[in-house]
Amino acid sequence: MRTEPEQTLTHGGGRSPDWPERATRWAQITLAEDDPLHFDADFWLDLMRDSKSNATCISAGGYIAYYPTQLEYHYRSKYLGDTDPFGTLVEGARRLGMSVMARVDPHAVHADAATAHPEWLARDLDGNPREHWSYPDIWLTCAFTGYHREFITEVVREIVREYDVDSVFANRWEGYGGISYSESARKSFRDETGLDLPVKEHAEGWHEYVDWRRRQLSRLVTIWDRAVRDIRPHARFIPNLGALAARDLDRDLVEDHCPIFIIDKQGRSGIEAPWAAGRNGKRNRGVFPDRPVRLITSVGPEHHEYRWKDSVAPAEEVKTWIVDGFAQGALPWFTKFNASVPDQRWVPPILEAFNLHAQVEPVLRDLKITAEVALLDPSRAGQLRVLDRTGQQHEDGFYQALVEARVPFEFISDQILSAERLSPFKVIVLANAEQLSDDQCAVLSRYVEAGGSLVAAYQSSLYDERGEARDDFGLADVLGVRLKEPGRAVKNNYIALTGDHRLTEGFADTTRIIGGTEILGVEAKPGAVVPFRFIPDFPDLPMEEVYQRADPDRPAVVCQEFEAGGRVVYFPFNLGAIFWEALQSDHGRLIANAVAWALNKAPEVTVEGAGLVDVAVRRGEAEVAVALVNLTNPMAMRGPIRETLPLPPQTVSVAIPPGRQVKARLLVAGVDVEPSIENGRAVVTIPTAGLLEIVHLDWRQR
Repeated sequence: MRTEPEQTLTHGGGRSPDWPERATRWAQITLAEDDPLHFDADFWLDLMRDSKSNATCISAGGYIAYYPTQLEYHYRSKYLGDTDPFGTLVEGARRLGMSVMARVDPHAVHADAATAHPEWLARDLDGNPREHWSYPDIWLTCAFTGYHREFITEVVREIVREYDVDSVFANRWEGYGGISYSESARKSFRDETGLDLPVKEHAEGWHEYVDWRRRQLSRLVTIWDRAVRDIRPHARFIPNLGALAARDLDRDLVEDHCPIFIIDKQGRSGIEAPWAAGRNGKRNRGVFPDRPVRLITSVGPEHHEYRWKDSVAPAEEVKTWIVDGFAQGALPWFTKFNASVPDQRWVPPILEAFNLHAQVEPVLRDLKITAEVALLDPSRAGQLRVLDRTGQQHEDGFYQALVEARVPFEFISDQILSAERLSPFKVIVLANAEQLSDDQCAVLSRYVEAGGSLVAAYQSSLYDERGEARDDFGLADVLGVRLKEPGRAVKNNYIALTGDHRLTEGFADTTRIIGGTEILGVEAKPGAVVPFRFIPDFPDLPMEEVYQRADPDRPAVVCQEFEAGGRVVYFPFNLGAIFWEALQSDHGRLIANAVAWALNKAPEVTVEGAGLVDVAVRRGEAEVAVALVNLTNPMAMRGPIRETLPLPPQTVSVAIPPGRQVKARLLVAGVDVEPSIENGRAVVTIPTAGLLEIVHLDWRQR
């Protein structure tokens, strides 16, 4: 329902600038064109109430308008008639005291707009307009034309002027995802860089193109945000972000315009672990540590080839994705495509997961997620070198190993690498941070010299920020090695234990373990310790020829200690990637051992017990909450999850200040427990847990 113009500037009823912090559980309805004929507003409003949702995102306009727009070429649903489904839902949500977000999608236009404004369209290298890949006679837009800068700005203004909303959310707002050769894009790129657009990805001018595109898209965010705030000062424009999140935006341009980040990673598919939900929260905090994050979860399966967007995912899969997300700080948001509900099996898991969050939120909301270990998140958006075939697997393998070892850890983006940003962490992990600038290498070196520790693998620092190969590691002195031979692929590779060391713990009954499939030849510098060495190559067939010919020679693990207390471990092979591909437990143990040795102290928090558990630690001035997300199920490494197996007893141990009385509570079970105090640590045993349990320790003076 439309609001009177004088009402749009009021700030009562929850309409205040702090809505991004207060809007913590989101219900999204993504309307289909025929929904005005049959959608049941009462069903959706009841669901919002029962799920304790305090915010909603509702389809408004862009590709299709679900309200009586007055703008020419803003296509209205042909089923709209004299109805206003967007306005009806806005009014109902406001009665429930909810924050309201209007969804727009500018990535395509219908034929009438394409004919009238051909300059709005994305074009191929030959100048031909790009028709939508999935639906005939609609056309992809170019984000660098007047369609986005001017027309969508007017759409946003109309919605904010006419409806009582707190924000506008844009889906697929980047327009065509590839290189668009519209005249406007060509001219803008030439004016800023003096170059022609690259003819393909990673061709000449690619580095400049990536920087230009990031700036242009970030400027769009600022244009739309100002348009919203000009009319309704407390309201904001919020761009949808994919799994790479804030890394794709220009931090300096958008810092004042993004009070909240919404991550569009709606579920997992293929070989993807359920901890990928929580990773989205960590990745976003790696760039903007203090900005709220919301993770979109689809009620349907995420299969990118076959889609099935109007279907329903198994209940346990949906719950696990939501719960792991909010345990790691990416708060819950569900989306249903199409307002008709032929299959209601998704409703109970949404209600259960959202109510679970509402139950634990009063404790968690004032605590900050912390960790002693951080995984460096290298920017890939501007990468000139094409990633090797293992690509993301380097990170995936280290991530999996740290989860298995119950190590709480955060991400830190290389975009904001500084002494101040590194200072909260005791150990920084470089899974395969190939591209590091001289300045970034210097920051990491000073971090180690000041007492910080590193765990690094494979080609970390072998390339500069533009992807140009160095003759030696940029971090050579810190890593304690010199490059002697370039990387090569191997089979049947092994590494031999060459002495007692913390990194060899757990390998008592063997003299060697599996090595890598891609290795570098390095020489250890004086003073470095080499607890593992490569066994020289030998055949893998015929079977009669499979035996070791020579003694171990080149370093396979290099450890170094520094005066200020910092420790560094370097693996000259693809440790993370091969662990992710083959999941050999020795590789996971090697990563866990390396982090434990580099930490050089007892961890502030430990969690011991059987099962696969994703751990997150939140802290306040005199309290700690340790979240255990139970990922123990038969489909942990390939979804969808059918069931979650209850955890056996788990022991949580937390270092506490001396002389404090500690109260302990299991937030999900809803019971107080008596901690034991042992050697300066509070120890709590959880007898069992389902999908989630949170141990809350509180030693505030009363």
